[in-house]
Amino acid sequence: MGHAETPRADNEAVAQALREMSELLDAQHDNPYRALAYRHAADTVAGLERSVREIFERDGAAGLDALPTIGSGIAAAIGELLTTGRWRQLEQARATAEPSALLATVPGVGPALATRLREALDVTTLEALELAAHDGRLARVPRVGARRAAAIGAALTQMLDRGRALRRGDAASLAREEPPIDVLLDVDREYRAAAHAGKLPTIAPRRFNPKGESWLPVLHTRRGDWRFSALYSNTARAHELDRVHDWVVIYAEDRDHGQRQYTVVTAARGVVAGQRVVRGRETACRDWYAAH
Repeated sequence: MGHAETPRADNEAVAQALREMSELLDAQHDNPYRALAYRHAADTVAGLERSVREIFERDGAAGLDALPTIGSGIAAAIGELLTTGRWRQLEQARATAEPSALLATVPGVGPALATRLREALDVTTLEALELAAHDGRLARVPRVGARRAAAIGAALTQMLDRGRALRRGDAASLAREEPPIDVLLDVDREYRAAAHAGKLPTIAPRRFNPKGESWLPVLHTRRGDWRFSALYSNTARAHELDRVHDWVVIYAEDRDHGQRQYTVVTAARGVVAGQRVVRGRETACRDWYAAH
């Protein structure tokens, strides 16, 4: 895979990821010193005159660890970003963050506006907000307007593009790292049909199940090299919105790329309203539906 376009792009992408982790930790009321450590590391990377990738490729994690404010843990995280284009710890923090807190990490979106956007647009991921900015829905939110929506959309695209640049791969190589959209939607379809027909084994989840009932259907299936497990979303947010039997969590695993987690929901708004979409891959779902 080819490198990012410029050394500066690598530094900005890594710094952005570290800042986002810091903001998510703050939003989750995590250890403030931990959040501060990521923020200081972001400032260090952003201020480097050399490419952080060059340092890593020449001296490995030890070279990163030698930089000011960057310890071994953050050095390992940067190495993961540069090697794979992903940072699993950040992805987990995004997945567990309250949606409004996640949206508030976007430049120009404060906590109050993040809550309004989540409620008005029914968006819970950065990619979904990006799509809303591009298709005009963001501009129609009261007290946002076209100019502010354009600014938010530009900041959000820049923020996401930096992470995309780190992946350093063409569309085909990236696609090999993720199950195709049609496969995820097919697993979702199989799970919901079998669960509705009562054909799946059930488990008794510990959360939100005071009587200890075995009610949660689980599906295990395969598609090519990918192994999948699917179950309804037994989360506080799903229960709060009465979406337990609409939101389906899919765990995908293959030999080369480890485990990925996806949530499939019924889109409430936009061009794919009423269709099943994979959160975080809304644009790919929209394109797939348009082609089929």
